[in-house]
Amino acid sequence: MNFFKRFARNRGALIGLAILLAVVAFALLAPTLYPQSPWRMVGRPFMAPLALDRFPLGTDTLGRDIASGMVHGARVSLMIGVVSTIVSLLIGVPLGAVAGYAGGFVDDALMRFTEFFQTIPSFALAIVMVAILQPQLGSIVLAIGIVSWPPVARLVRGEVLSLRTREYVQAAVTIGQSTPRIIFSQILPNTIAPIIVLGSLMIGSAILLESSLSFLGLGDPNLMSWGYMVGAGRTRLIDAWWISFFPGLAIFLTVLALNLAGEGLNDALNPRLARGRE
Repeated sequence: MNFFKRFARNRGALIGLAILLAVVAFALLAPTLYPQSPWRMVGRPFMAPLALDRFPLGTDTLGRDIASGMVHGARVSLMIGVVSTIVSLLIGVPLGAVAGYAGGFVDDALMRFTEFFQTIPSFALAIVMVAILQPQLGSIVLAIGIVSWPPVARLVRGEVLSLRTREYVQAAVTIGQSTPRIIFSQILPNTIAPIIVLGSLMIGSAILLESSLSFLGLGDPNLMSWGYMVGAGRTRLIDAWWISFFPGLAIFLTVLALNLAGEGLNDALNPRLARGRE
């Protein structure tokens, strides 16, 4: 049974994948569906959903189209989630690989460094970093990436520890291959599966973290995101619930879809687990 068949056996994963494809499609089609800026005031404030056909999700406190903000916000939220996850992987994978392969003092030093970051609440550290660096797209991505790498390092370290004693690694050592070449050509390719699964879950966590920062007013003021929209409507939840409800629902569905797809990837990339469930 190949990868796609194993993935398809998980109905939750298929549902998650369908939701993700829909979100990505809306994000890619945002300039076509709503070519005008999502910041533009296009109607009177606090218009309820379906009050007018051209405003299916209503308008916010300043008369901006919520549907336009939703599709443009999808682009921002997904971009931040993906790029910050890549930053985390670029930090965590090399550190975990070096720690697991070197062992001894190097391993202890890198793991104590990793544990130091894990003792600091990630959300609090992200708030401090964004506040110091100013709320901009680059600082938000950097902050999320820096607070998210420790689990990656620990996962890769564990995988490398189990792989460094394999026969093909010992054969590479015997023929005189350099340590960097052994790590990047012999060991890391065999850790791709768990890294992919963890990365898919981290994208959802990054979207949640960015939304929380934007909710607190620490988002990029020049970019429309779902978190900003939720925060903008938090003072009018009683009389204008739709302002925060729809972007909040988008965040919930996207994070849920990422987790469902991640579970499906784990089943598909781990044949032993897949056989156990069959």
